[in-house]
Amino acid sequence: MLPEDLLYTKSHEWVRVEDGQVTMGITHFAQEQLGDLTFVELPAPGDQVEAGQEIATVESVKAASEVYAPVSGEILAINEDLEDAPEKINADPYGEGWMVRIKTDGEPEGLMDAEAYTQHLSEQE
Repeated sequence: MLPEDLLYTKSHEWVRVEDGQVTMGITHFAQEQLGDLTFVELPAPGDQVEAGQEIATVESVKAASEVYAPVSGEILAINEDLEDAPEKINADPYGEGWMVRIKTDGEPEGLMDAEAYTQHLSEQE
């Protein structure tokens, strides 16, 4: 259930690094904790973000939660489909539920591999 080829943050974002770009979203654990998502607010393409900065908001029937940039850089693209269908994050958090693509300023730092993230999750229980 946890893709081995992704990196993860302690705040439950996932990251796929490809050719100087990062595609990101929230993890299965995060979407499961939130429940059925009803609204997603994403940044605008062209925005500059800093690692750890709040860049998006997701709302569900249970709560609202902030999403944080896992890397610094420029927002290249957002998943516009989520505006009308935020439930795609629930259905496919690592695929159709991607949220943002960022052109990075450098290599991602301080992120966990799948094994370390699994350990992080077990420490939260």
